[in-house]
Amino acid sequence: MSAQPAPVAGTGYPWPIETARLDNGLRIVVSEDHTAPVVCVNLWYDVGSRHEPAGQTGFAHLFEHLMFEGSVHVGKTEHMRHVQGAGGSLNATTNPDRTNYFETLPAEHLELALWLEADRMGGLVPALTQETLDNQREVVKNERRQRYDNVPYGDAWLRLLPLLYPPGHPYHHATIGSMEDLNAASLETFQAFHARYYAPNNAVLTVVGDVVPAEVVALADKYFGMIEAVPDIPPPPSGHLPGPATSPARETVTANVPAPRVYLSHRTHPFGTAGYDAITVLAAVLGSGRGSRLYQRLADGARIAQPDYVGAYGVDLAHAPAPLIVTATAKDGVDASTLEAGVAEVLDSMATEPVTDAELERAKALLTTSWWRQMSTVGGRADTLGRYATQFGDAASAGYRLPQWQAVTAGDIAEAARTLDPQSRVTLTYLPEGTAA
Repeated sequence: MSAQPAPVAGTGYPWPIETARLDNGLRIVVSEDHTAPVVCVNLWYDVGSRHEPAGQTGFAHLFEHLMFEGSVHVGKTEHMRHVQGAGGSLNATTNPDRTNYFETLPAEHLELALWLEADRMGGLVPALTQETLDNQREVVKNERRQRYDNVPYGDAWLRLLPLLYPPGHPYHHATIGSMEDLNAASLETFQAFHARYYAPNNAVLTVVGDVVPAEVVALADKYFGMIEAVPDIPPPPSGHLPGPATSPARETVTANVPAPRVYLSHRTHPFGTAGYDAITVLAAVLGSGRGSRLYQRLADGARIAQPDYVGAYGVDLAHAPAPLIVTATAKDGVDASTLEAGVAEVLDSMATEPVTDAELERAKALLTTSWWRQMSTVGGRADTLGRYATQFGDAASAGYRLPQWQAVTAGDIAEAARTLDPQSRVTLTYLPEGTAA
């Protein structure tokens, strides 16, 4: 082991943060909080769908499932049984930027969680069988049907990404991936993917709760320390784009949907930048709740949009210009062109009508509430610290996010809005079956 925990200074984050790194490269973040006798263990791997080479789309997400199917010392489904039997909960998520696995459980079972995570980091490949792979491929196919293919508007994200990002860009395809790619890959190809990316030097272990940092590092060294680092982990394709799109893109889908819906979207700035902070506040002014411009003007004012289906939000992607998405669903009797014109008018108003003090204060209050809701649990804090350590190299930099939102001015929002040029806009429209395009 190379280091004992060392304090890390942070700004705007009221809990202590200590870090260490094992000889094999595993980064450890510990935030001690004795308020309640619980602990969250959260392991971020720097691998998501943006890392997938051509022909291997959907691999990162499939491993989210495979990692619960047994490892060298843990039988199939036993990971879940161990955690739940100890009174804990667990889950995993995948997005374009990363995959993470996490457990929240009574603090006395910290060692159990670390042993389980270490066993599937270092011992999944020897336990992975063709039967397990085939079963989980079918699970992913069913997930795609349930979440994307057989849900009204469910494939919007799958359609927006190729419109926003050109072929070959790491964000061009969705995390669920291609079923053809998953079907075509052999067991050996999946084993190689795990061996390449599921490495201690490609991960951040974050532990938050009723713990002592030195004990966490000692236990991490005990269970993870013998796992060898992987040299020369391939970097993801570059997310660089030469600039904003120079022409609008549009797709119209006729499907089994109850009403017309439109999505207007723009590439903006990477998550974590000042430009994206302004977009985040802009989105709150534009589309968060009943006080937002979209609601006030389209649902409550013109009454062309359904009140529960208007909104604007950024998708927090960190390694290329992240998208802003603005959406609305038409009320009965309103056609798609009328709805689109209304949404576009409100979106464009962000550049022509200055944000009022009341709008700005409301948006910041909503973001502040959301931030502290995330920080109110050990799981929320562990995920946030793991994110900033993985994506920006410094867990303590999480403390700057809320102050940066609070510092955004009306002028910053106007400047951000002026970059949302209709000539770079992506428009996705859904029409009910039987509607003329």
